[in-house]
Amino acid sequence: MKRVRINTLLLCCAATLLGAGILGAQPKLPQKEIPILAWYGIPADEATVERFQELKDAGFTLNFRGYSNADEVVKALDAAQKVGVKIIAACPELRNDTEATVKRFMKHPALAGYFLRDEPLSSDFPALGEWARKVQAVDDKHFCYLNLFPNGGKEHLDALGVQSYREYVSRFDREVPMQFLSFDHYPITYDGMKPEWYENLEEFSDESKKAGKDFWAFAMATKHWKYPHPTLATLRLQMFSDLAYGAQGLQYFTYWTPVNSEGFDYEFGPIGLDGRRTVAYDLVRQVNGEIKALSGVFAGAKVKWVRHTGKTIPRGTQRLTKLPEPVDVLETEGLGAVISLLENDGRTFLVIVNRDYQQPMRLIFSADPSVKRILKDGSIVSAGDYTPAMNVDPGDVAIYMW
Repeated sequence: MKRVRINTLLLCCAATLLGAGILGAQPKLPQKEIPILAWYGIPADEATVERFQELKDAGFTLNFRGYSNADEVVKALDAAQKVGVKIIAACPELRNDTEATVKRFMKHPALAGYFLRDEPLSSDFPALGEWARKVQAVDDKHFCYLNLFPNGGKEHLDALGVQSYREYVSRFDREVPMQFLSFDHYPITYDGMKPEWYENLEEFSDESKKAGKDFWAFAMATKHWKYPHPTLATLRLQMFSDLAYGAQGLQYFTYWTPVNSEGFDYEFGPIGLDGRRTVAYDLVRQVNGEIKALSGVFAGAKVKWVRHTGKTIPRGTQRLTKLPEPVDVLETEGLGAVISLLENDGRTFLVIVNRDYQQPMRLIFSADPSVKRILKDGSIVSAGDYTPAMNVDPGDVAIYMW
């Protein structure tokens, strides 16, 4: 009996010491909420508590899906509320009977905001601005949501009705009152990475900063058209690059696999056409888990600067030529990296993203003994505990803090 009591006492003491960090348990960054949106989410005929729990289990906090009528939206709101997921409402009544529909939804605990439309031309801005103001006159507590086109060449800009992509974003901000800005850009195709993607992140993040607003960005999670099956590396690269540029909301296109139309041949979204999970569900869940563990780095962070390394750097970006003061050595091999300096809650974070989604990147990093390394689970350790040379997996991230 005495031996049992002694062993119990030892276990209790060990648990106490671990909790206090005395026996080697590492401190962790506090977790914050980063909105993660399932675009083309749960359909009306599947809007059950079980389906919303499944969505939440994959790391999503928001569901967006166009519904046929306001009653379907309310049904989805009721189910989502039971598991703590929120809904961006979208239905014809929101356009046709704005005031009454907003009043119907606005007090529901599961409401996040109101969807207006996707990818407008500049000629659409005046009417969208009027619609947004009508919504906000009734409910200024929930956001209006609208997603902008990506950048592109002259033909694309002509179709948008602007001379430059910056004009497109800045005009939208002036004419349509939104709480944050959002754009889509799916950079990885069967032919490789689009050369204009990082230029798009540069311009959109800068225009958002000028507007004094957060921005949200995307990752492609569903195979279709010229876009291949997502991999762990391609999802990481898109999400960690978005975060390195300061994105404060993340979105996946899509969650539920759309029915094939217009020759796009959608398949293998996280939830397949038959309503069952695909491999992409597990990949998205893993990446979202990593983002949640690292949310203390990114949620609420302010970008000081973003630079790039490599023999060649992406179009429209700037090369890293000067290291921040505590860093003695930062060298990358292979394709190169995104290097972002963030400030958050009085701390400085150096974020290094491997731009190669096919090959690991050799990183050599050395810094002042005060510099910490943030592990993928959010643990804080001394950077000096690790050798200067390491491999960063394809599309993955290494993070340091001081």
